Amino acid sequence: MLAKITLKQLAVFISIYQTGSTSAASEQLNLSQSAVSSALSQLEERLKMPLFERIGRGLEPHHYAAQIYVQAQAILAQVSSLEQFYEHQAGQIRIGASTSIGNYVLPKLLASLAETRPDADVDVRIANTQEIIAEVEQLRVDIALVEATPHPSNVKVLSQQVWRTDDLVVFAKRDSRWLAAYEGQARHKTRGKRPKSQEPTSEPSSTVLTSYQLSTEELAALPFIVREAGSGTRQIIDEKLLRHLPGVKVIMEIEQSEAIKRMVSADIGLGCLSQHVIEQELATGELVQIQVAGLELSRQWWLVWHQSSHQSPLWHHFVAILNSKYS
Repeated sequence: MLAKITLKQLAVFISIYQTGSTSAASEQLNLSQSAVSSALSQLEERLKMPLFERIGRGLEPHHYAAQIYVQAQAILAQVSSLEQFYEHQAGQIRIGASTSIGNYVLPKLLASLAETRPDADVDVRIANTQEIIAEVEQLRVDIALVEATPHPSNVKVLSQQVWRTDDLVVFAKRDSRWLAAYEGQARHKTRGKRPKSQEPTSEPSSTVLTSYQLSTEELAALPFIVREAGSGTRQIIDEKLLRHLPGVKVIMEIEQSEAIKRMVSADIGLGCLSQHVIEQELATGELVQIQVAGLELSRQWWLVWHQSSHQSPLWHHFVAILNSKYS
């Protein structure tokens, strides 16, 4: 059975104990004197004992009121601590992200959050999709951004929704030895060509290698460096790429996308990563895309959260940023 003693009654008792009168307590608490007297009477009735004796114009506490005073102070201190904890939680958000999102997309989102809510206390956890889903299940993350369809151990406790679409890209080093036999299938674009509206110039135009067009059989003959099992990228690679390449040789499995880029840049093999991971290298020409007819490597990114996780105003604000950036 819940106690019928209220926080207001305890606050009135403490104030009277400290000031010595109901009039002084009413001023201190900004209550009417009748409200103070009523709260004190209700508390005495609940405790079944008088707490003060009137002596002249003041109130003298009974000897046992001192012990109640100590307990009442402790209770109100705990309530104050609880309120402060909630205020802290309301301004805090714990974000989980799978590796590619965490390293290449999340920073811009956090910049937007910091710009609009500079007081936000943000904690970030970056790992592969499988590990991040486990963090959500254990309520160590308030919301997660992952790269593959979540497969939680308990589907009843998690909520998930599609956030956006991403494309994976098969790529190799420019002038890779693995592609030497396919020069006739290279695609180029012209750079530095003069627009028709401009006067002739002595500067020659040039062509830039942008991609190769290979068949699934040709691609299956080349070595691959891929992400580790458990990552969202690997899930899509298995489902949409490797299963269409019979006999393909995976020579390395690596946990970090950045390491895969470096391995491919060293011409050890080919890679397959999110467009966000290699967009700069594709733009500079350090890496080139390999296109394969009939292979569709798009995937959906997901938002995931625990149904018991507190959805604070900051939580909703961050979700609004996600939706506004990628609506």
